Amino acid sequence: MTLRKIAGLGALLSFVIPGMALADEAAPVLNTGDTAWMLVASLLVLFMTIPGLALFYGGMVRSKNLLSVLMQCFAITCLISILWVIYGYSIAFDTTGMEAGVTNFSSFIGGLDKVFLSGLTVDSLTALVPESVFVVFQMTFAIITPALIVGAFAERMKFSAMLIFMAVWFTLVYAPIAHMVWAGDGGLLWDWGVLDFAGGTVVHINAGIAGLVACLVLGKRKGFPTTPMAPHNLGYTLVGAAMLWVGWFGFNAGSALAANGTAGMAMLVTQIATAAAALGWMGAEWLTHGKPSALGIASGVVAGLVAITPAAGTAGPMGAIVIGLASGVICFFCATSMKRKLGYDDSLDAFGVHGVGGIVGALLTGVFAAPALGGFGEVTDIGSQLFIQFKGVAFTVIYTGVITFVILKVLDMLMGLRVTEEDESVGLDLSLHNERGYNM
Repeated sequence: MTLRKIAGLGALLSFVIPGMALADEAAPVLNTGDTAWMLVASLLVLFMTIPGLALFYGGMVRSKNLLSVLMQCFAITCLISILWVIYGYSIAFDTTGMEAGVTNFSSFIGGLDKVFLSGLTVDSLTALVPESVFVVFQMTFAIITPALIVGAFAERMKFSAMLIFMAVWFTLVYAPIAHMVWAGDGGLLWDWGVLDFAGGTVVHINAGIAGLVACLVLGKRKGFPTTPMAPHNLGYTLVGAAMLWVGWFGFNAGSALAANGTAGMAMLVTQIATAAAALGWMGAEWLTHGKPSALGIASGVVAGLVAITPAAGTAGPMGAIVIGLASGVICFFCATSMKRKLGYDDSLDAFGVHGVGGIVGALLTGVFAAPALGGFGEVTDIGSQLFIQFKGVAFTVIYTGVITFVILKVLDMLMGLRVTEEDESVGLDLSLHNERGYNM
């Protein structure tokens, strides 16, 4: 019996037997399998920030700044968790006033109906999982995005200024972009048709552009680029990269909000693209410098994870290979040759990997989501979708860049952003936290 015949039979029975409802009109019922998967996915994404990102970044700074980077990651995790509960979830996902195809204030930012998680109960559902689980899952995305920015200004920003910057940036940049992309019909970028399955624009372009602006506003580290600033412990960095790789399956496959085929394909293409990007970065570095490096392959891994993120729900396996290779090679040259040529001090390549990788992935999503190229999206005109993806990237770059610049300049005038030269020379572990992350 076809689905159409079943629907017709249901309509007939509902007419004959008053009050009988069709199955698709029934109230949604919690799916325990989906719920179990989303609980695990939430833990995996949190695992990406602490300890994954903390170790990845911590190993790349000089030993005198190890604890400062770990402290920033932990403090951001705590701060954003609370802000998310108070108002962040509401302004990101409250859909009051939104209407498909209508651009109004609600297209840019959510309302306040869900502040302090108003209306949340143990029975509230989002999709077929508890809304409480959805709140936690999206909270972990909100946590890691500002934490990624730390890599651009590492070793030189005041801890107090960092905390205030992250709170304001989360409020004015992250939550509105998340709303525009993910809140559904009526969201600006959603209505444009921008494809961003798990955060190419919301997380990576957003954080990468903010990081670039931050490192330009703060200026270069003392002695950069003539003073050697080699990573103090690449073992930490590789361990952190491995944790990010594992955690990213929650990031991408979890964005299906169900334990289904989309989640399975997202997991597969995440693994494929990451491996391809790591090989691409390693190969480019080998050809350019004569030897492959551990830092290079770790950076390639992250570049691939970043680039496949927006395409994880729509790209097929062969598309994932292309996206991975492209991101690995392009991010390598942007994090090395381009950075040296332009002279900006993006300490840990937040822009070179996340910003550039996010842009590469967002654009290529418009190509490899097409079924004609093995994708699973509803893309029939690749050129049109590519233009839509470009619009989404351009909007995010401009919006994030401008607002981030204004926030930083205002904070600099009010309290100063940068530590003193003496504090920078001593290291932020001692000067800001009165602790050492290593033995003398």
